[in-house]
Amino acid sequence: MIIKGITAQISHVVTEKETAAVVRSGSLPVLATPVLSAVMEEAACKALAPFLKDEETTVGGSMNLMHKAPTLPGHTITATATVIEVKGKKISFHITAADENGDIGEADHNRFLVDSRRFMEKAEERNGSRH
Repeated sequence: MIIKGITAQISHVVTEKETAAVVRSGSLPVLATPVLSAVMEEAACKALAPFLKDEETTVGGSMNLMHKAPTLPGHTITATATVIEVKGKKISFHITAADENGDIGEADHNRFLVDSRRFMEKAEERNGSRH
């Protein structure tokens, strides 16, 4: 059962390919905000993984992220996701991120519990392809 307080942590070494200049989310060679968002989402997914049935997964619904400080390639970022509320299929998280020099960001993130097969069937119908 997914409950308030579940937490998980992900650590990730920033690469040159994950800079704002390379992913085109800015012009500087520092950690790109979309990459920080992805690492934060990964932490949320990791928190939920042990509680999902075989046919279940979660999908991201929203991410309200504040990227507070730059991180250079070669440094390690750590994201910690904590479930703060569960309402039906909606699971809300607060996620923090830091590198070796301190706090770099925080986010409020919502995920939704779905049946994997039904979700993909709807996606294929919506996009005009059936497999």
